[in-house]
Amino acid sequence: MATLVTLKTAVSSRPPPNSTVLTPVSTQPFSLSHQIGIAILVLAFVFGFPGNLFVVWSILCKVKRRSVTCLLIFNLAVADALVLLSAPLFLRYLAGGRGWEFGSALCKTVHYLCCVNMYASIYLISLMSLDRWLAVNKPFLSQRMRTKNRLLLIMLGIWVMAFLMALPMPFYRSLLQFRPRVPIYVCVLFHWKSLGHEIFHYLSETLLGFLLPFTFILVCYISVICRLRSAMFQRKGRGSILILLIIGAFTVFWLPYHLINILQVIGMIQGSTSLVKAAKDARPNVTAFAFLSSSINPVLYVFAGSSHIRQAGLGFMAKLFEATNSESTRSTRSSRGSNAEILVFNKLSVKFSRKGDDARAETPGEEVHCVDEIKTLTTMP
Repeated sequence: MATLVTLKTAVSSRPPPNSTVLTPVSTQPFSLSHQIGIAILVLAFVFGFPGNLFVVWSILCKVKRRSVTCLLIFNLAVADALVLLSAPLFLRYLAGGRGWEFGSALCKTVHYLCCVNMYASIYLISLMSLDRWLAVNKPFLSQRMRTKNRLLLIMLGIWVMAFLMALPMPFYRSLLQFRPRVPIYVCVLFHWKSLGHEIFHYLSETLLGFLLPFTFILVCYISVICRLRSAMFQRKGRGSILILLIIGAFTVFWLPYHLINILQVIGMIQGSTSLVKAAKDARPNVTAFAFLSSSINPVLYVFAGSSHIRQAGLGFMAKLFEATNSESTRSTRSSRGSNAEILVFNKLSVKFSRKGDDARAETPGEEVHCVDEIKTLTTMP
């Protein structure tokens, strides 16, 4: 992710490891971009941080039976809360007018955690989509795989993968200096004057952090929709609606950021300075917009669980998350029921074809026996 403030730089080709002299275009601390960044960060922190803490509290203290969706939402809330803890640092950076005052290590760390959050969020959402696909298309396999130990291992793998994928961020983040007499430092992206490093950074973010997982999510949900339309049971559960809302919110807030990545890479490959400049000018705004993705999920949960507020009060989110568990159980039972119906029809077709070949009249006793078989098969657990 980029910073929320841009400065036109005059950087030497061989910078020292932690600082480089910059020439600022403007020293106005409250330009329009500053005001937009401050407003977005205040909104994100005021609503998002307590909202995510409330989600964590609801799942830990109020939910008795935690479904796969519930545990994944818990991980999302933890990741978003940790990222929003950096909002006061960015607010000081934007509103203080003194640059980045927290040192090079914290400059790299907070941006690294923001990047980890981006990867963890999209892959947790991908796991939600895979779980929904298994519940609808492979219910028996889904039940076998839904063990606590296996789920914990998968989520641990997602977190390890997110931390590894985000490693380029601290490498390309530097604390640079301007105003030699009165040093002021800024925390900015710096690719060491290498076109290859810059292209690799933006392409890896967009491919690994958006295009590949989002394609996987689309494939899963297209398959789920086709399955539900062709099946003999159709039911829209709160769990499915909740996951679709989370996917939609992530797409809305992160798509502009990744489009700017693609535009800047195209501009660098084609040598178009105007396209590169336009992408760099738009980057702070789309980065600030992406920051809101960490605060929107609790709002979505309130919207999805609004029907439980009067009955459960502060425990309304617990009711919403428990509904995802019961819905999963119902979908599995419905899938079993549809499989039982298929067995019934196959058995009946074989039986009637044999009777037609033998040209024998069906007796009342055989008819009763056939009806009993139908009742037995259709009531299979």
